[in-house]
Amino acid sequence: MRKPLIFLGLIALAVIAAFLVADPDPERLRALRDSLAAWREAHPLALPIGFFVTYVVVTALSLPFAVWLTLLGAALLGFWQGLVLISFASSIGALLAFLVARYLMRDWVRGRLGPRLAKIEKGAARDGEFYLFSLRLIPVVPFFVINLAFGLTRMKGWKFYAVSQLGMLPGTAVYVAAGAQLGDLNSLSGIVSPGLLGAFAALAVFPWVARAALRFWARKRAYRGYERPAKFDRNLIVIGAGAAGLVASYVAAQAKAKVTLVQEGPMGGDCLNYGCVPSKALIASARAAGVARGSEALGVRADVSVDWPVVTRRISEVIAQIEPNDSVERYEGLGVEVIEGHARLEDPWTVRVGDERLTARGVVLATGAAPVIPPIEGIGSVEPLTSDTLWESLAAMPAPPERMVILGGGPIGCEIAQALARLGAGVTVVEAAERLLIREDTEASDAIAAALRADGVDLKLGAKAIRFGHDDSKWLELEDGSKLGFDTLLVAVGRKARLEGFGLEELGIPANKVIETNDYLETLMPNIYAAGDAAGPLQLTNAAGHQGWIAAANSLASPFWRFKAHAAPIPHAVFTSPELARVGMTAAEAEAEGVHHEVTTYPLGDLDRALAEGAGQGFVRIVTAKGSDKILGATVCGAHAAEVLAEFALAMRHGLGLGKILSTPHIYPSWSEAAKNAAGRWRQAHVNPRTLRIAERFMAWRRG
Repeated sequence: MRKPLIFLGLIALAVIAAFLVADPDPERLRALRDSLAAWREAHPLALPIGFFVTYVVVTALSLPFAVWLTLLGAALLGFWQGLVLISFASSIGALLAFLVARYLMRDWVRGRLGPRLAKIEKGAARDGEFYLFSLRLIPVVPFFVINLAFGLTRMKGWKFYAVSQLGMLPGTAVYVAAGAQLGDLNSLSGIVSPGLLGAFAALAVFPWVARAALRFWARKRAYRGYERPAKFDRNLIVIGAGAAGLVASYVAAQAKAKVTLVQEGPMGGDCLNYGCVPSKALIASARAAGVARGSEALGVRADVSVDWPVVTRRISEVIAQIEPNDSVERYEGLGVEVIEGHARLEDPWTVRVGDERLTARGVVLATGAAPVIPPIEGIGSVEPLTSDTLWESLAAMPAPPERMVILGGGPIGCEIAQALARLGAGVTVVEAAERLLIREDTEASDAIAAALRADGVDLKLGAKAIRFGHDDSKWLELEDGSKLGFDTLLVAVGRKARLEGFGLEELGIPANKVIETNDYLETLMPNIYAAGDAAGPLQLTNAAGHQGWIAAANSLASPFWRFKAHAAPIPHAVFTSPELARVGMTAAEAEAEGVHHEVTTYPLGDLDRALAEGAGQGFVRIVTAKGSDKILGATVCGAHAAEVLAEFALAMRHGLGLGKILSTPHIYPSWSEAAKNAAGRWRQAHVNPRTLRIAERFMAWRRG
């Protein structure tokens, strides 16, 4: 909304400046306009044809002054003639740009548009002509980007032209009306004439009106064939009792809405029962063993022994301690109706649970995700464990597993491998990629790999598993022909969203790898939202919780207010030793997306608190916009990385640059100083040498 207002302000300033700089004599202005009118009468076709050809060329070449040309043409030609010429010229020029992109410049366009192209291709594949019409009606994306990007889609040229002609017409009419009013201006006092003020007001209001009309049309289109109930039993139905579903239910209850939570599995979902909580309890025991073994450098000698039954029993105890926070009793006490059973959508407002039919104005799908078992030959015969079944198996073992293979070198694989190795297990990690944690900073990934090796984990990197089997013992064959014997296999290659059996297919809600949503977490049915692992793109508890409150708030406040789901950067961490935490982009991602950036690295070996604790290994790495202190991303690798990263996540969420972090007093000595010192490194690299020389001379002058 700010861009149209700025644009209107610039137009007004330009008009006022023209009157102030030039002679504002009304007679002179009328004489100039009359002379142009006389020239047009003498050459009735030259001006319209010349303007039409010029506009087509400007649009086809994607030159950045089509808006100003629209205003000029309307001022010279008047409203109706200007509207006809500009409407057809802009559509023809757009079609030419579309064809050039499709047949002559595909590779250039793909490289130039980068991630914006992927988003447009996804929208075109999902909604086709309607998506193009919405982009034309509400110009949230520059028109030249639309012209080029749609040339790389499967849309036919004639459809692109027809939709563009229709979609751009309302906006063109508003701009032409403003230009025509500017053309009728006779004096400085005309700036405040009702016609010109009305034209400016139309420019400001049009995006809001168009957006509301588009939403109304989209809803009518989505609900075609369904009859909306006259009244509802509930305000909100939430399907799934993991992080996203619990937060959504809590938000609705706090808003005094009538909300029903349908849960098929245990309350708390994967995080409480199979993921975050049990893994961090295991890691706590492993970290204690690791610290004790490494304490000799601090002057303390310890004889470390592991009581395995106590370790596994403590995991269950920790789950039991946290369980009441996510229990049925707590949520019913908050005012949430909790129903156990399998939920299935019958229509956009009706959910069936067993024999019971529930209706609600809004529905939140928080169905979670399940571990993936890859289709590798023989894998079923060796009884693989997953993150869901690992804990029961470990509790049944009298001691840590002696020969364990972990398939997958992502966060789960790395955390479990190091923890079990520190507690006495024999662990081998098999990862098909050339390094662990392939999405993270390369130096951080290498540091984690070195730490795992130091703790006794055998890493097989760039190793593809092709076959499992068993004879006297279980074995895994790798692509290079080598075999690994093992007793226990943990598969940690990822998780897939739970999408089947909820009625999505019958309602036509797109769900491939995840349930497709827009920026507000709305599915194809605007009253049905998706959140958490089922919606993606991040499978993180904190991401799921954030999306859960967004989905609930949007459902309850619709159509009066909406929040965007992706406005807040989502931090994440890998809880190995050292920890790895990140928010936003890595340098490699910025490079791949063509973002102009700078990288600042601060070694934790320079942090006083780290040296005092004998934990100086690691670094803070910040990616900033080129020539600016705007934070695009931050990676912390080292002790307490998750806590150090929080300051960067807060700064990114609220648009604070490194200068704000640097100017904030921090406790000394503390780990949080790592963020401030890293900001200081950035500042040192951006001090202007000329400024320093001037300061030196000034100080010398002051000394006399």
